[in-house]
Amino acid sequence: MIALTRAPGNDTPGRSPSLHVSETKTNDTTMRAMTYAEYGTPDVLSLTEQPRPKVGPGEVLVRVRSASVNPVDWKLMSGGLDAVMDVRFPVVPGWDVAGVVEAVGFDTPEFAPGDEVIAYARKDYVHGGTFAEYVTVPARSLAPKPRSLSWDEAAGLPLAGLTAWRVLKRLGVGEGDTVLVHGAAGGVGSLGVQLARSLGARVIGTASERNHERLRDLGAEPVTYGDGLAGRVRALAPGGVDAVADFVGGVLDATLAVLAPGGRHASIADGSVAENGGSYIWVRPDGVELGELADLADAGVIRVPVARTFPLEELADAFRFSAEGHAAGKVVVRVSQD
Repeated sequence: MIALTRAPGNDTPGRSPSLHVSETKTNDTTMRAMTYAEYGTPDVLSLTEQPRPKVGPGEVLVRVRSASVNPVDWKLMSGGLDAVMDVRFPVVPGWDVAGVVEAVGFDTPEFAPGDEVIAYARKDYVHGGTFAEYVTVPARSLAPKPRSLSWDEAAGLPLAGLTAWRVLKRLGVGEGDTVLVHGAAGGVGSLGVQLARSLGARVIGTASERNHERLRDLGAEPVTYGDGLAGRVRALAPGGVDAVADFVGGVLDATLAVLAPGGRHASIADGSVAENGGSYIWVRPDGVELGELADLADAGVIRVPVARTFPLEELADAFRFSAEGHAAGKVVVRVSQD
């Protein structure tokens, strides 16, 4: 196991000390975790030993099986959201988790040790995340793990699924609508395609040509993104589309060019949509909605594509792979196998 010692000569006030990793025997008060002690690139990540989280009232301690990577994880690590979120170093990153309940806090009758659960585990500040052997999660954010999904697939559902579900609900997508999904082959977009189809919509999805067959398999009509996108969409929907779900950003002009009169649009990546008649969506943890998604997965309505898996100690490589922006599905980190 790994333990930490303070590096000599580096106790500058206001900075997290450098840490050296050494071999030692662990106990039930500590855990392995990937952490960063300052903002930066994936190079600031290291495998460390941290105190096992305490379980407060209304909380659940989860033994992590798998945790998935979301772009917000490496954006937070770079300092890109420092203006809006408090950070306590060292940070264990990660907001998605699939695992087994280890213990529950006071007044938490909804769950019991041994329960298999999933969660979008974002908290009020950035510190104790899911790329660790254990994480505490508010009970209100948890849902039972879908029985039909593997641990890796289940870990990829919470944030991506809730994001897609919330966007489609905000857009009021329903039977007979034609919906354009930007970034349809990604982790959020692929779930958005399936959920929109489940609501009775026709879906046009943007993706690179290598992902077109996969989009057809999910029920979407694929179009290639980039120059001329509006024309390609109009060729499929001459009267325009009823709704646009933007999961990538940088596509506002194309969105406005293909909307039918009275059409609705929303983005998770471009705040300027709010100034152009659209909605900017930031998703809150919600165990009830997550439970709805779990039920849809067990009913065979949605599946969670996993692009690639990494072991915990290779989280930096997982972040780099995610940042390349070409993953066809979720990027997942396996924390434990038993």
